[in-house]
Amino acid sequence: MKLNKTFLAVAAAFPLLSSAVMADTVSSADLKERVFGSLFGEYYMPDLDKTESAEWNYMEKDWGYGVELGYYLTEQWALRLEFAKLDLQSKLDGSDADGNRIGLDAMYHISQLPSVYLVGGLKRFDAVQDTTAFNVGIGYKHFFNQNFALFAEANRYQGIDETYADAGVKVGLTYVFGSATAAPAPKPAPAPAPVAPVQPVAPADTDADGVVDSADKCANTPANHKVDATGCTIYEEKMASVGDIDIEVRFPFDSATIPADKISDVEGLGAFMQRFPESTVLIEGHASNIGNPDYNMRLSERRANSVADMLKKDFNIDPSRITAIGYGVTRPRVEGNTRAAHRANQRIEAKVTAKIKEPVLR
Repeated sequence: MKLNKTFLAVAAAFPLLSSAVMADTVSSADLKERVFGSLFGEYYMPDLDKTESAEWNYMEKDWGYGVELGYYLTEQWALRLEFAKLDLQSKLDGSDADGNRIGLDAMYHISQLPSVYLVGGLKRFDAVQDTTAFNVGIGYKHFFNQNFALFAEANRYQGIDETYADAGVKVGLTYVFGSATAAPAPKPAPAPAPVAPVQPVAPADTDADGVVDSADKCANTPANHKVDATGCTIYEEKMASVGDIDIEVRFPFDSATIPADKISDVEGLGAFMQRFPESTVLIEGHASNIGNPDYNMRLSERRANSVADMLKKDFNIDPSRITAIGYGVTRPRVEGNTRAAHRANQRIEAKVTAKIKEPVLR
């Protein structure tokens, strides 16, 4: 039954807490190191054993009033002194059970709920009997401005030298003296130190070709070569003679048929033209100065055509890449009518031309 009394007291306080309008304009920091005073009324509920005991003059629940004086030590903690007048009645006609209560409380304001606080303290009563009790409770304050606040608080009073448990619900008005200390103005941020402008670093061009190293795909190109956007040498292609090839083909007298033991010379020319598909060849037939010059002219042409035909048939060289011409005795290599001169002049020459790439110079 004693615990029920306490729970009823706490429950009676919560309607008052929930009815307050959440319009607080004061933070915990605003209250630090300030003095406050309060006036309150209290509905006091004695333990059931007191209401049934002649020793306690059958005291009944009733109203009281009181004053408080306190000080906010920190943003969470405060101390207060309390004096209360308990105007209690007795079940006996013409009798009363009033008295006084004085005590000291510590208050802890919850960080997450700054308007809610817990309270605990020690009280001295002189109502009917002189007794001492400790109290625990919970309260709520609603500030209307920097100074005025309405509060509601519920407490349980547990006797130390007497086994009783009273309860009380207080409602009152608090005045906080002074005003909140203004926060110091923030110091202006220091001016940034002057920063010297960063000089841009020219990108490296190691080979001095006009293309920076990060984009140069052909390092160390010759200084006299023109280059493209990637730093590589620009080439131009053109057809140019790559040399004359003497084919040592000795034809039988008055014949244009290539002897079997001389085919290897023609095969070398065919392999070269297969390897370089853009190359061309001029096959020149020459004759020794023996006999009729007109006949020798026709014979040199037939011999040149024999070599050309072998390139076309055996090596699949396109005819457009081959030119055959006979010069007869008009271009002797060795002058004279000796056997050695006749042998030197009776020949086949191949003049090969191929596409080559040459660098474009600056």
